[in-house]
Amino acid sequence: MNDLVRQHTALSDSDLEWLHLLVSEWQLLSDLSFADLVLWVPTLDGTRYVSVAQMRPNTGPTSYQDDMVGHLVPRGRRPMLDSALDEGRIVREGDPEWREEVPVRVESIPVRREGRVLGVIARNTNLLTVRTPSRLELTYLQSASDLAQMIAAGTFPFPGQQVDMDASPRAGDGLIRLDADGVVQYASPNALSAYHRLGLAADLVGHHLGQATAELAPARGPVDEALVKLASGWAPREFEVEGNDGVIQLRAIPLKPKGTHIGSLVLLRDVTELRRRERELITKDATIREIHHRVKNNLQTVAALLRLQSRRMDSEQGREALNEAVRRVGSIAIVHETLSQNLDERVEFDEIADRVLAMVAEIAPGKVTTRRTGRFGILDAEVATPLSMVLTEVLQNALEHAFGQLEHGTVEVGAVRGGSRTEPRLLVTVQDNGRGLPEGFDPQRAGNLGLQIVRTLVEGELGGTFDMVRGPEGGTQVLLDVPVRPEKQH
Repeated sequence: MNDLVRQHTALSDSDLEWLHLLVSEWQLLSDLSFADLVLWVPTLDGTRYVSVAQMRPNTGPTSYQDDMVGHLVPRGRRPMLDSALDEGRIVREGDPEWREEVPVRVESIPVRREGRVLGVIARNTNLLTVRTPSRLELTYLQSASDLAQMIAAGTFPFPGQQVDMDASPRAGDGLIRLDADGVVQYASPNALSAYHRLGLAADLVGHHLGQATAELAPARGPVDEALVKLASGWAPREFEVEGNDGVIQLRAIPLKPKGTHIGSLVLLRDVTELRRRERELITKDATIREIHHRVKNNLQTVAALLRLQSRRMDSEQGREALNEAVRRVGSIAIVHETLSQNLDERVEFDEIADRVLAMVAEIAPGKVTTRRTGRFGILDAEVATPLSMVLTEVLQNALEHAFGQLEHGTVEVGAVRGGSRTEPRLLVTVQDNGRGLPEGFDPQRAGNLGLQIVRTLVEGELGGTFDMVRGPEGGTQVLLDVPVRPEKQH
């Protein structure tokens, strides 16, 4: 719609925003009318109309099998559009049109904003299935007529009330028509069922909806007055009411077709099961976070026990082996600590990498500087846990073997997202400027426990590749290439 309006019309950005607000609401008008809606806007030179949006009803057959958006129609070909635009009134004159042997009643509704007519809605009703209307259909059609008059007067949609079409109740979910005093004139079967779920034992018709709703909801003192007001339909609001183990979502739409409040439409949906599942998910998320928190605490306890044991060791080699185990356990604990603070099983790995760098740097024999470039991004837990251990082993290996006790040096960790959109990968390099690899060193056959762990995790768990080579400017370069999930996928 943005492109069509800016390309063909003279409407301003604020006018376009009004049309967006209208389109966010007009599924309701289409359903209540049992009719297709097409929004026509005059072109910049005023000689044609361009259709910028279209809506089909959920409550009846369509009048248009084809997509009408983008069509251009010369002025004069559809006189009802001209009359509605020029005179600023709803035009219903004329005989039904025949489209592919289907009779269609056509009406034109001007779209007004701040006294100006921006365009015209063509309302097209398929008459092939017309029959004697029921009470529900009569209520729908009367409500649609009231909304159409409000659109023509510029009082609907309501400014600042952007509606989420997917989340808000629709006409078919449940509809209640109120008079000017908030008394129920009509309640659809779905609406009545929803109120029975709340605990209503009688019919709604003839009762004040606000008072009936407040009586069904748990007592909350002064809030009851606000609930009575909301359910009476005096203001355009969405709200929920819970009672008797049921939850209904309501949306109130005041009706002022001629500037005077004549009543309200209340759309409602039974969302009991939806809210129950949401609570279950919240409970599940809280349980998962608590599990990660306890795992982190248990790992920290294990690390503390290993640290105590290492202090009692007489063997320097045994003490160093326990200290390495402490760092390995610590790297896993960092991941679980991060997971305990998230709502899903994905973590921002840059923070984990920085903490692993800081933890390993504490054991550097000389004055070694560590830094990270690039970003790892968001990773799944099943990738983050083994990758943190791999990073710990590689960094530990670099700091222990690249530099002597009094040497100064630098270890840099780089991360780049690569691969394709369908097969994204994470490329990690760990570069030091130390003494480099010994002659004939083969990282795939080295018997060092740390390198064995790295090979097993990278190739076995992560499904990636691992290599150690001489750096382009000396030192050693470790190369990791692992598959990951796209960052934007949730």
